[in-house]
Amino acid sequence: MPTEHFPLLGLRLRTPRLELRLPSPDELGALANVAAQGVHAPDTMPFMVPWTDRPPAEIAREVVQHHWLTLGQWTPDDWQLNFTVFHAGEVVGQQDLRARDLAVLRQVGTGSWLGRRHHGKGIGTEMRAAVLHLAFTGLGADEAISRAFSDSHASLAVSRKLGYRDNGTARQVVRGAMTVERRMRLTRADWEKHATTPVTIEGLAPCLPMFGLST
Repeated sequence: MPTEHFPLLGLRLRTPRLELRLPSPDELGALANVAAQGVHAPDTMPFMVPWTDRPPAEIAREVVQHHWLTLGQWTPDDWQLNFTVFHAGEVVGQQDLRARDLAVLRQVGTGSWLGRRHHGKGIGTEMRAAVLHLAFTGLGADEAISRAFSDSHASLAVSRKLGYRDNGTARQVVRGAMTVERRMRLTRADWEKHATTPVTIEGLAPCLPMFGLST
């Protein structure tokens, strides 16, 4: 793979159970299949854009197109890194890390989804812990923000377990109805108090300019 020209292809995060990295074409297809098989109960909608309401084939295609789109639009001042998450070598979901003007604001955001049959195993907590380690240890972030609807209990539980604190609410329209979005914030100090998952980072140094940071 052309890591010399696009070093993000060589970036790896590893935890005791997981590996996070950009996927190969075949692995991207596997990720699309996981999404098409369902990532949440059909009577809920945890996403602002209800992309999972489409037929399975369209959901799969959206995953592929979104992956390409975020890489194609990447700039050092505005980026979103969509890691594919592997558990025991199997594709199980996606964990993203994103930021604008990171070198100035020192703030990142996260988002994720996980195939339904992988829920309830602590994978969601571990994969977010991995990108938080990258953000705070590797990229020098000062804070991380997260958002989840009030009925997204699993996402909110992950945030609280990792040290996030409530940071306000907002009203949003999803599926034509009003829902309350809870905003969460994690400072470096709170992250340090709650960081218990061992994480290793590989291949970061050549990627730093792509994050808007000096080597």
